[in-house]
Amino acid sequence: MPELVLILIRSIVSFLLLMLMARLMGKKQISQLTFFDYCVGITIGSIAASMSVDQNVKIVNGLMALLIWGLFPSILAFVSLKSRWFTKIIDGSPTILIQRGKILEHNMKKNLLSADELMLLLREKGTFNVSDVEMAVLETNGQLSILLKSDQQPITPHTSGVPVQMEHGPKILIMDGKLLRKSLGEQGYTEEWLLGEIKKQGASDVKDVFLAQVDSYGNVYVDLYEGTTKD
Repeated sequence: MPELVLILIRSIVSFLLLMLMARLMGKKQISQLTFFDYCVGITIGSIAASMSVDQNVKIVNGLMALLIWGLFPSILAFVSLKSRWFTKIIDGSPTILIQRGKILEHNMKKNLLSADELMLLLREKGTFNVSDVEMAVLETNGQLSILLKSDQQPITPHTSGVPVQMEHGPKILIMDGKLLRKSLGEQGYTEEWLLGEIKKQGASDVKDVFLAQVDSYGNVYVDLYEGTTKD
């Protein structure tokens, strides 16, 4: 078999299996990337790349390695759901770096974190003064979570005692020129009402509308297809 054809076949097989592993391991691999997850991801990618182009690696051996590195972390994640102690062993535990506006130097040293790096993490959260921070926690994925002191937190309707009307997210009623009747019915509107609203914004029919959505107050946003002019 020609070498290029063999590489093509091996690459397709490794790609499909890698995609399957990504689905099995779930979104946590990306959204909450710990150091352990980072190492696992790099290893899986390295195995897939070697299996694609290195003909010294038997495809069966490569597939077995991918399965082990893909399934074993998933098994560990399942065990972690049952045991908090096991979770701490695998992912570690969060560390408090700032408490009541005071930097905890011993915790900084444990995590090999310098003052410059701490300030960088604070600035990424929009905080420049350490004195404004009530608590800062270094999470297991390397992100810094901060709690500002009460006098530094933004005022919200809840804290100020001002009653506000509850809102829901905007709902799409028309997408790509097609009426979403289920969404329209869930909001309690009729097709006649919607047609009247889109006509106010230059559409003569639902087919003229690329996207239409309604907010909590009944305001309708309409985006017409290019070439459709508003009156």
